[in-house]
Amino acid sequence: QVQLVESGGGLVQAGDSLRLSCASSEHSFSTYAMGWFRQAPGKELEFVATISARGSATHYAPSVNGRFTVSRDNAKNKVSLEMNDVKAEDTAHYYCAQAGGWEEVAHLNDYDYWGQGTQVTVSS
Repeated sequence: QVQLVESGGGLVQAGDSLRLSCASSEHSFSTYAMGWFRQAPGKELEFVATISARGSATHYAPSVNGRFTVSRDNAKNKVSLEMNDVKAEDTAHYYCAQAGGWEEVAHLNDYDYWGQGTQVTVSS
């Protein structure tokens, strides 16, 4: 069973930056794509960003493209989400997830393991 532990959430003001991290217990971490999703109160879980196994390819939701950056450190079994110029609509519980394969994917059904998430609240 793979364990994913997110950290870095908190309360920030609009326009601020925040960095989320996710630590994985997966022994073959470098062979799996990773993703970030979020869920706002009363809304469905939505895709935020994904990164391929080697980190060579990324894909973002239109709502965060240009503001968020996903990266990974395979030597440390970690994936990060750099959030810049955050907006009130970025307020949500953020989850990292491990995909079933190496290629970056945006559909939640393509992910096998999920963390407990970390809360991000943006005040306007």
